[in-house]
Amino acid sequence: MNNSEWLEIGEIVSAQGLNGEVRVYPDSDFPERFEKPGKRWLLRSGQTEPQPIELLSGRYIPHKGIYVIKLAGVNDRTQAEALQGGKLMVPESDRPHLEEDEFHVIDLIGLEVFNQLTGESIGIVVDVASAGNDLLIVNPHSSTTNKPGENTKEKQILIPFVKAIVPVVNLENGKIEITPPPGLLEI
Repeated sequence: MNNSEWLEIGEIVSAQGLNGEVRVYPDSDFPERFEKPGKRWLLRSGQTEPQPIELLSGRYIPHKGIYVIKLAGVNDRTQAEALQGGKLMVPESDRPHLEEDEFHVIDLIGLEVFNQLTGESIGIVVDVASAGNDLLIVNPHSSTTNKPGENTKEKQILIPFVKAIVPVVNLENGKIEITPPPGLLEI
């Protein structure tokens, strides 16, 4: 599968109830991807090509951070459990239009972070977390041997993704400039 052709929007984490609904952990900030009926693609565990599937309905479960969705042809718990670990996908061309100063998470990962005041390179964005404001999760250069997903939480820097602290995001040049408040970069 050519990953550049597809965007992962969520992962099926478990069955929900007895009627074939599944719980999805979202990788998208666009609720309509899980709530608006229509065609999606499912990449089952162990497969390399996503297959088209019809989303019939979906709803958000507050405080759990998941969606419960109903897919066509999935009518009981056994069928729903068989989808666990599958990824919901949409074509890359389905990216929603963003306003100025809005970014897709996947575009931020891998960008180099610079201190605007000193010009010093701080590290690389490895993920974005939601916590009121989004937080850029940055592996500092001192730990560049760590691979994304390794247990490096104690070494990572969390940078609030707000205009006052992150005034410049330059996707073309692959860099982010920050103006850190005192104490932000002290590990």
